[in-house]
Amino acid sequence: MTTFDDRERAYEAKFAHDEDLRFKAEARRNRLLGEWAAGILGKQGDDARAYAMTVVTSDFEEPGEEDVYRKLASDLEGKADAATIRAKMAELRDVARDQVINEAE
Repeated sequence: MTTFDDRERAYEAKFAHDEDLRFKAEARRNRLLGEWAAGILGKQGDDARAYAMTVVTSDFEEPGEEDVYRKLASDLEGKADAATIRAKMAELRDVARDQVINEAE
């Protein structure tokens, strides 16, 4: 084994770790968004949790977060405007990332 092999393995491990954290943070952000939207829609308990899961699964439709935005915009029509939804998405992205990183430590 050479130093280059060791470095390559280290970079690959870091990349895999970073991707895992990114995926977990996105899923967490989507769940938090779902819980936020469920509150606006007047859902509670099991209904709120089930709705939050529909937001999480909506992210699997296409790469990026536009599929999540479209779902929320459609569901919250007349209750939250585009700027509010986008701001909440950005806010909860940071919250979710911090939560996932703190849990990993």
